[in-house]
Amino acid sequence: MSKFFNTIEKLKPAYDMAYQIFLFLCKLLLIADILIASIVVAGRYISFVPSPAWSEEIILTLMAYMAVLSAALAIRRKAHIRMTAFDKYLPKKLVIFLDIVSDIAVLVLAVVMMVVGWRYAVQIGSKGTYVSMPTVSRFWMYLPIPVAGVAMFIFQIEVLLNNIKKFFPNEVR
Repeated sequence: MSKFFNTIEKLKPAYDMAYQIFLFLCKLLLIADILIASIVVAGRYISFVPSPAWSEEIILTLMAYMAVLSAALAIRRKAHIRMTAFDKYLPKKLVIFLDIVSDIAVLVLAVVMMVVGWRYAVQIGSKGTYVSMPTVSRFWMYLPIPVAGVAMFIFQIEVLLNNIKKFFPNEVR
């Protein structure tokens, strides 16, 4: 069993890299969002600055990506709201077991987001276009859900493995 936990520890740099990639992507999306919104606001008050017609839909799409990806990043940091009021009254092993059950439920949700989200993006998203950009498919508007499902799955696997390690404290070196 300790060999299994040693293998898990070797994967930490891969999880760190995935986290950094998704965090960098969120930062880029935020920068693009701020730039586009700034151009729109400037276009309202400065006559020679054009206000693009497509800006609102793109800003909303970028926000959708940021919202779901940042939620996936919060999984790794354990920054989501959780019910811990009774944790101090329950046996430690039971709390760890309940955390593992919760981890499995989130993994199931991540798989559903990947499968159903992809299906929606391909089927529904590909049938429509953005109103202000008739050449751009709405696929991009539905894509954040399966992408976030992938990110959630990656980070939740790490959290699950760490909780399993807590269940076997004598095996971990």
